[in-house]
Amino acid sequence: MENISIESLIVKLHDVSGVKFGEYKLKSGMLTPIYIDLRVLVSHPALMKQVSSVLYQRVQDEGLQFDTLCGVPYTALPLATIICSTHELPMLIRRKEAKDYGTKRLVEGSFREGDICLIIEDTVTTGSSILETAEVLYKEGLKVTDAVVLMDREQGAVEMLASRGIRLHSIISIFKLLEVLQEAERIDAKTAQRVKKFILDNNTFGHKDDHDHGNGVPATKKACVEKNVELSYADRAELPNVHPLASKLLKTMEEKQSNLCLSADVTSSEELLRLADSLGPTVCMLKTHVDILKDYTVAFTQKLQALAEKHNFLIFEDRKFADIGSTVKHQYEGGMYQISSWSHIVNAHAVPGPGVVKGLSAVGKPLGRGCLLIAQMSSQGSLATGDYTQAVLAMAEEQSDFVIGFICGSKITKKPEFIHMTPGVQMQAGGDGLGQQYTTPEEVLYNKGSDVIVVGRGILEAPDRLKAAESYRKSGWEAYTKRLGQSGQ
Repeated sequence: MENISIESLIVKLHDVSGVKFGEYKLKSGMLTPIYIDLRVLVSHPALMKQVSSVLYQRVQDEGLQFDTLCGVPYTALPLATIICSTHELPMLIRRKEAKDYGTKRLVEGSFREGDICLIIEDTVTTGSSILETAEVLYKEGLKVTDAVVLMDREQGAVEMLASRGIRLHSIISIFKLLEVLQEAERIDAKTAQRVKKFILDNNTFGHKDDHDHGNGVPATKKACVEKNVELSYADRAELPNVHPLASKLLKTMEEKQSNLCLSADVTSSEELLRLADSLGPTVCMLKTHVDILKDYTVAFTQKLQALAEKHNFLIFEDRKFADIGSTVKHQYEGGMYQISSWSHIVNAHAVPGPGVVKGLSAVGKPLGRGCLLIAQMSSQGSLATGDYTQAVLAMAEEQSDFVIGFICGSKITKKPEFIHMTPGVQMQAGGDGLGQQYTTPEEVLYNKGSDVIVVGRGILEAPDRLKAAESYRKSGWEAYTKRLGQSGQ
């Protein structure tokens, strides 16, 4: 498979007029300074093959699990066909309208009830085209957990689809497109600025089909502000309904200009304390696995708390509680580790149901502690997707006096009081051979809307750990400020 950089792909799309700048009239009568029409790809087979290759590469990088694949009609149909033909994957075709003869089916192909179908799309604005296809598939008894799209206009699709249990994986964001075309001197700064302003000022909600094919309807300015203007960490810290511990974390992040959590997965308490002392100034949080320490003592936790105070970071014991309420209560409060006495934050699986949070809350709430729920995981084949993720979100909302956020792959709720933390972050995307999937800080914070990057091996295995931690801190902070900038701050 030929490797093509995203930058060269963007330039090629501009070459074939898949992306055009000027003044184009939408069906609503509104004038848009950018027009994206990837239907033209069918006349450029080499480019169409490259686009298909890039889409499939993302499917592999994310380790997506599915039984069959479906392209949103019509532009994504040939893309899905090439992917399925090249990699010998079963495909389904969704009809735009049912036949009035024969089987009268809306979905063509062979499948079983309960099969997971991966959706492929060319362009999204609000996500309605993907949702429309997903709903047709749902009616046939299929499940949809993920969709992969070439171009995201960044006008609410990620959040809208996440609220329906579908993760959106995009290759090119509109802001990346503008950045690359400006660098390649295809457009000037003025054009780029005009398009950015248009995107931020107008949420174009597609009625029937969400492609950029001229059928946008302007939303009100109010809706646009709600959708696009993102609050800074400092602003979120002051919200009336934010948990005091979440507020403390957000203030720390703002003060230290750091959204980096170090995953200090070492087996020696001395080494862990050295790490906490040397890297403490660069992080907002230190994540521990206390039960892998070979030489745990109570004195160790006292020293760790002193370092957290000294360098202003929170301690997060990654215990992943997953039992009934009465059991987790003892596991959190008692035993050898007495986690509640020294760790600001713990996390839990939602599998046991709300009782797991109630049990932990009984111990942690009086101490001012907080809990993160595991909504998604970065390991290949994880079952924490779709409906499960939505159930976790509901559980968090019901118990927001103790749940402060989520461990997740991307932003799952627009409620600014919840913190999103994403593990499996490295400068280079990829995997480790044991099912762990790595994503870059830029992808996690800028494209996926998360708040905190959790980095372990990327720092621990570096020749100079402090230098590596500082580069992750810097990269994470830049991605966050870029996201704030794009939201019209």
